[in-house]
Parts: sequence; structure tokens; C-alpha cells
Amino acid sequence: MAVEVGSPAPEFELKDQHGTPVKLSDYRGKKIVLIFYPLAFSGVCHGELCAIRDEFIAAASDDVQVVTVSVDSMFTHRAWADREGYTFPLLSDFWPHGQVARAYGVFDEEKGIATRGTFVIDGEGVIRWSVVNPISQARDIAEYRKVLAELS
Repeated sequence: MAVEVGSPAPEFELKDQHGTPVKLSDYRGKKIVLIFYPLAFSGVCHGELCAIRDEFIAAASDDVQVVTVSVDSMFTHRAWADREGYTFPLLSDFWPHGQVARAYGVFDEEKGIATRGTFVIDGEGVIRWSVVNPISQARDIAEYRKVLAELS
């Protein structure tokens, strides 16, 4: 079960695609779009992250930070980010395997990967909106824009 809207977002520290440690609290004061996805280089994940890169980030205000998380290794994330031109953080929930996805209630224990969970977190670290889609179903980034506009 995913963490509830209105509750504090679970704190975490994971390495990004460059090996830099990133804490959720590093973005305090910004609106965070925290996106969990199953696996790098997979079709649906590729489509979603390209839409984030091409459509969402360019239109987002300066007080919005996109952060993505999967169980892939930092090295996989680096190769994918370099190939696709992803400049936002791709965080590795590799070890302990899926620990952050579990904290957010979006880890599929049978498959060993995260489901498609998205959490919009306000500048104070409170979850203001979430959606969890099945692994095979892409999310609608237009929803992210709508939710962020309502938080302004």
C-alpha cells in the first residue's frame, strides 16, 4: 500500500547516475515529482522518461524538481542517461534492493521491481498527490502539471 496523501514523505538517500548521494531533503523548499519506474531501457519506462525530458521539464517552473527511482544500478542509470540525454536525477534503489520503493509502498515483491508510482511532494516534505499504475501501464504527465498548478 502506497504512503498516504497528507503524510510526510519518507526520507531517503540514494546515489544518482553520477554516484552522487541525493537525499529527498536536499530539495526542501521545492515541489518534488518523485517517479518510481520498473527498469531502465524498457519500452514503457523509456517513453515515460522521454516525455518527462521533452515535455514536462521544459514547461515546469523553477521550483519543481523531478527525481526518478528504480532498482537498476547506478551504472545502468548512467548509461541510460548518457544515451538518452536525461539530466534529472536517476536514483538507484539497488541495495538494499528496493528499500525506498518499499518505504513508499510501490515495490512488487514477486517481480523484485518498483511499480509505476508517482508522488508529488510539497516544499515542506508532505505528500500532496500520488498515483500508482500497474507495471505495464504508462502514466499521464498532464496530471503532474495539473496537480502542481493546484499547489501554487
